[in-house]
Amino acid sequence: MNQEVIILIAEDDDGHAELIKKNLVRAGIANTILHFRDGEEVINYLFKRGDGPYRNNGDSFVLLLDIRMPKMDGTMVLAEIKADPELRKIPVIMITTTDDPRDVEKCHSIGCSNYITKPIEYDAFVNAIRQLGLFLSVVQIPEVN
Repeated sequence: MNQEVIILIAEDDDGHAELIKKNLVRAGIANTILHFRDGEEVINYLFKRGDGPYRNNGDSFVLLLDIRMPKMDGTMVLAEIKADPELRKIPVIMITTTDDPRDVEKCHSIGCSNYITKPIEYDAFVNAIRQLGLFLSVVQIPEVN
């Protein structure tokens, strides 16, 4: 069953999260977008821990994940997701300000799908998110049970 992919944004900077959402919409993405302000929130949602809300079985997700976040950083979130036999199917795209080659290497070795460095320059960032929107509009993503 091909259903809507839910876009999860784990980003502690509300301004960056809003910019990502706004430009995905501008790129024609009408999917549900859920914003989590730290790594722990997105892990609780995916693993159905804590008070909720929780994901539904059978939904499809793509996770846009910042590295530098409070409570649990993005590499810890990525490692936990990729260690789970079911959740590891979720494509995880790192969106971060750090272009340190060690971070890029670490995230890819853990299993991220892509690594996007947030351009400090506004127009470049907007363009990167629009391209991401186009990518998300054509990619096939498996369900997670």
